[in-house]
Amino acid sequence: MTEKIITWDARGEPVVPDNPIVSYIEGDGIGPDIWAAARPVFDAAVSQAYSRKRRIIWHELLAGEKARNVYGSGNPLPEKTFEDITRYGVAIKGPLSTPVGRGFRSLNVTLRQKLDLYACVRPVRYIPGVPAPVAHPERVNITIFRENTEDLYAGVEWEAGTEDARAVLEFINEKLKQAGRPGLSLESGVGIKPMSEFNSRRLVRRAIQYALENGYESVTLVHKGNIMKYTEGAFRDWGYGVARDEFPAQTVTEAELYENFNGDIPKGRIVIKDRIADSMFQQLLLRPEEYGVIAAPNLNGDYLSDAAAAQVGGLGMAPGANIGDRCALFEATHGTAPKYAGLDKVNPSSLILSGVEMFRFIGWVEVGDVIVQALTRTIAQGTVTYDLARQMERAREVKCSEFGAAIVENIVKL
Repeated sequence: MTEKIITWDARGEPVVPDNPIVSYIEGDGIGPDIWAAARPVFDAAVSQAYSRKRRIIWHELLAGEKARNVYGSGNPLPEKTFEDITRYGVAIKGPLSTPVGRGFRSLNVTLRQKLDLYACVRPVRYIPGVPAPVAHPERVNITIFRENTEDLYAGVEWEAGTEDARAVLEFINEKLKQAGRPGLSLESGVGIKPMSEFNSRRLVRRAIQYALENGYESVTLVHKGNIMKYTEGAFRDWGYGVARDEFPAQTVTEAELYENFNGDIPKGRIVIKDRIADSMFQQLLLRPEEYGVIAAPNLNGDYLSDAAAAQVGGLGMAPGANIGDRCALFEATHGTAPKYAGLDKVNPSSLILSGVEMFRFIGWVEVGDVIVQALTRTIAQGTVTYDLARQMERAREVKCSEFGAAIVENIVKL
């Protein structure tokens, strides 16, 4: 079995055998429905692309409700799940339930942090024929790199009115008093926003590498550094530092572009620029074609990736990946939609397109291309799930499983 395990080279790139073991987590709620529709698409595309010379050996991992039911321990993330993701290197998952308020913290965030999957990668591209709320969704072709391990998502916070919260606030108030600034209410809830040079730089490094390898013209650092100068402002400065220190021959800043090159991007280089977070939302609506790769801290990246996905049809059409130096986890970006669980109703495209990104990541680009062609053709034929059918004229509404089967049928015809 050893020869079937994906390994990693010195550059942190996956080394993939012809029959790799790839782990999967069905997920909660609608997870089993969309996985049942997506898996045959993946298998058919591999077979079509490589004439049966390659195949995926699927290995199920337990998480969420399924883990609780099997192990009976109340633990939704067994240690074996972490061990197997680490061992096999690449995994794909459906949505997992995220409790609000008290209880177990987000399973998705826990997976990312414990596995050090520091880059949340969200490609946002338009699939022709998908209903979208903007006039020109085809102008959107961006990939967002969101820092995944710190910022407010580090989860360092204390509940209002607790002894711990007051102790933290008293310490802060003493520092504010020394600086001549008014104090904070001791009855506040309080959270800490950690942002480090190491984590910021490695995210931007991966974003620049991705832009260079995939033909993008720019990397934009999105931040709120005009207000949060020592966290988000530092993210901006560290990002420019990565370009200057590690990619001097392949990058040019926006200022240098107009000062030295009359606004024309030199051959073989990409532009490094930055935008204030709130302004970036407007830019994505008005001039999305001016942006390629975006690198952002955790919270900004969360907002931006969902907002950008809305422009091309919503989270149902949005893939996602969480990538580290020796591990990668691809996932549907939407929630568990428990009211639709087991109804064979929802759109599996987010998971299917996440699979496309997975195949491209492991170097099986042909498989990803086959899936995108077949998915595009299926939508063009008007064969879609309810979420798209209600927005399209003369569409044929089908079940989740039927949509997957239609994609498989189109794969075979390619």
